[in-house]
Amino acid sequence: MTTFYLGIDIAKDKFDICLLHDVQKWSGIFTNNENGFRKLDEWLDNRVDGKLQTCMEATGRYGEKLAAHLHQAGHRVAVVNPSRIKHYAQSQLRRNKTDKIDAAIIADFCRSQKTHEWHPPNEAEMILRQLVRRYDNLVTDQTREKNRLKAGDLAEVVQASIEAHLTFLNEQIKIVLVQIQDHIDQYPDLKSKQELLESIPGIGKKTAAILLAEMPDTQQMSAKQIAAFAGLTPEQLSSGNYRRRQDTLSKLGSVSLRTALFMPALSAMRFNPITQALAERLEKKGKLPMTIIVAVMRKLLVLAFGVLKSGQPFDPDFVTKRKLELDF
Repeated sequence: MTTFYLGIDIAKDKFDICLLHDVQKWSGIFTNNENGFRKLDEWLDNRVDGKLQTCMEATGRYGEKLAAHLHQAGHRVAVVNPSRIKHYAQSQLRRNKTDKIDAAIIADFCRSQKTHEWHPPNEAEMILRQLVRRYDNLVTDQTREKNRLKAGDLAEVVQASIEAHLTFLNEQIKIVLVQIQDHIDQYPDLKSKQELLESIPGIGKKTAAILLAEMPDTQQMSAKQIAAFAGLTPEQLSSGNYRRRQDTLSKLGSVSLRTALFMPALSAMRFNPITQALAERLEKKGKLPMTIIVAVMRKLLVLAFGVLKSGQPFDPDFVTKRKLELDF
């Protein structure tokens, strides 16, 4: 059976597409709503006679409904980090950038590069993700208002307005945190996964909820891929006789996951025996404090991946026990 490749460039109100098959190429534009999805189905029915692989950039909520629609229709869907598409376009020496051209680049990327199949979250996971992101938005607004107060030299009426807004934000944050936990408690699967994550020293209820909302399906990825997804892999720079003294963080991944793991990493360095030992080893090697924290963040994420994939709570002696079982 022949394969067709569909590249999709997503925007808020519309999306451009490019369909490739051998030397044939078709383009189109559709509205980013249910009516546009139906018209896309009709458009594809008139052209596709075989398997369809689709690819789009991870652009937040704008593409989620379309990706779910295509997956439900039985097509293979890949949702790719925009940086991969950007660098792929640069490797092709593309000088022009339009939505139509971007869709063609994504289609060519889909045809020539290896991608992971995307699976939509279920309704419970989707609602949890929305609640967690609402919490994140409120905390961001709270931080901004606090910074405005710290700046000082404010008119009395302005300061009163900021303080009133902060009071409102504080109450909303408390409400959303309760809603998040109530939602998790309604679903045994989410509840059991939260308890697994909480078994890891350094991870509490709030961090566990964020991890459940933002981590991809652990059954579809490896530990290395999860670390890369979060942007917690080192970036080396070495060329000829030059080598950068310290590797830096790639940051090509989920900001939400990195942010959620920072404070737990500080706690895990004190109370988690595995991450504590890791931090001590890196400190003896002369690593910078921030490098050590990032390494602990990555280890926490890998531990979270491990307990979710295995369905077993955290066990600091797992490696030793496993070795004894194999030796026996």
